[in-house]
Amino acid sequence: MEPTKTTFRILAGSVSLILCLVSAAGAAQITLKECLEQALQNNPSLKVSRNDRLIQSENVSIADSSYYPRVDLQAGYTALLEPQAIKSGGGSFETQQPDFAFASLSIYQTLYDFGRRERRKEQASLQEGTIDSNYTALKKDVSLQVINSYYAVLLQGRLLAAAKDEVAQREQHLKVATALYEEGVTTRNDLLQAEVKLSASRQKLLSAGNQLGNNWLRLNYLTGNPPKNRATLSEEATIEPPQTKPLEPGKRDEIAAQRSVIKAGESLVEESRREIYPELFLKAGIDYLQNSKVVEQTMTGATIGLKVNLFDGMATTSRQRQAVRMLDREKERLRSLEESLLLEVNTARNDLTVAGERISMTQTAITQSEENLRINSDRYSAQVGTATEVIDAQTLLSQARSDHYQALFDLQVARARVKRATGEL
Repeated sequence: MEPTKTTFRILAGSVSLILCLVSAAGAAQITLKECLEQALQNNPSLKVSRNDRLIQSENVSIADSSYYPRVDLQAGYTALLEPQAIKSGGGSFETQQPDFAFASLSIYQTLYDFGRRERRKEQASLQEGTIDSNYTALKKDVSLQVINSYYAVLLQGRLLAAAKDEVAQREQHLKVATALYEEGVTTRNDLLQAEVKLSASRQKLLSAGNQLGNNWLRLNYLTGNPPKNRATLSEEATIEPPQTKPLEPGKRDEIAAQRSVIKAGESLVEESRREIYPELFLKAGIDYLQNSKVVEQTMTGATIGLKVNLFDGMATTSRQRQAVRMLDREKERLRSLEESLLLEVNTARNDLTVAGERISMTQTAITQSEENLRINSDRYSAQVGTATEVIDAQTLLSQARSDHYQALFDLQVARARVKRATGEL
């Protein structure tokens, strides 16, 4: 039978994948620790978060500025259409020249505002602490994503090798089926079945190669490397088993961040309650007004005064109610977060237990599948078995190997998830 164009394309694609793998095999080896270090330095999300921290530090400086006096300078030149004048019994006379320069230097200092400045500074500091905690939590999330992607690349590499082995098995079976068909001891159905299964295995190989490429793209994005970067990942990388201690909510940075948000909300409520209180201030200034009609053109003075809002359309009251409701919302969010973290811990621990149990089971399944394939291949060659039995045995072996590889890497990821959930990562 002559191969079709589709078969040629599949063969060409398989050859391309193998060449890519050979090229990647010669690349430098990189460990999980090195990938994590690259991510902490180059990850795009972490870069954005680092800028957030710098921005919030400036908000703290802004809050500090309210303790210092405000100094304003104003100057200009004015030209009047008609100079100002006053009337008198004998007519009128000018009190201001028609064009003049002016300048003003003023200093304003809040002396006491019943603690509102302290509350604003406290809020800014707490918000800075919230951003710091969120940044630490994001670093751990990124680390977990890198671990997932690292083992996903390793797993897919194993699955790709298993798919290549399956193709080799199918090719060998096709040779046997072809030889037996040419000898006239089997039907054409066995030959067609072998060809169809070989085509399916080659498609599986292509899909596995494509998934491996996608996993590399994800890992390169997380670590800040170019999309085409390839390296040999160390398969010796393992995650240490997590401790079995119960969850300590205080160890999770998300909890610390939310508690800072609540403290900032309490400070905002207190500030809003003091909005009705007056502000004691001191103001000093020097004002210069060019005017040849008067004797004194420069005025210097100081004022100590009291400033209070009498009515603002109930805006102050609304802000106070808003602050109280926002605080209640953040407290509910903390309770919800604690419950979701407990669920995350329990789920991760369950997955870790199951992953460990699956490894021994899949190892046994591989041994049994290899023996099953050997027996059925021998039976078919001796014409006491069927082609379907051989193909089924090949499929079972491929699935057993895939399940074993999946269990191996699921165990590592589950360990990392438990560490992340308990704040150990």
